[in-house]
Amino acid sequence: MTQHHVTQERKARMVREGLVRVVTESIEFDTPGNAHVEKITAQVAAAIARSDISDGIVTVFAPGATGAITTLEFEPGVVQDWQAFLDSIVPVDKHYQHSVNLRDGNGHSHIRAGLIGPSLTIPVSGGAMTLGRWQEVVFCDFDARSRERSLVVQVMGI
Repeated sequence: MTQHHVTQERKARMVREGLVRVVTESIEFDTPGNAHVEKITAQVAAAIARSDISDGIVTVFAPGATGAITTLEFEPGVVQDWQAFLDSIVPVDKHYQHSVNLRDGNGHSHIRAGLIGPSLTIPVSGGAMTLGRWQEVVFCDFDARSRERSLVVQVMGI
């Protein structure tokens, strides 16, 4: 093994020991629905700061069946492209049996949310999320109407 390889291996494996702490908070906001993308990176970072956890993980979870959590570069072009992509693979005006059964017009919302997923887990190191330079944590509201949303943020670590 070369010296460089050993250094890289050691750098990639940092061990921190201590009592595990779990802190759970919520992030609340209103959205207009209809594939709205809400940047929540700052709120998640603030929850991590309040937790006093320096190393561990943060999980963001969207209760409900029409919202999802992911990361995107939060730039208007990317957000528009994201929304257009979702329209192309899960169109709003397609026949959805859920919309027929419940007459609520949001069958597409459930499919989109299921594709993206309700949660995201990010490593925390040195009290900060290990996001890439342009990566932002976002909530996607796929419902067909405006909603009050409450997300769960759980920070676990030492």
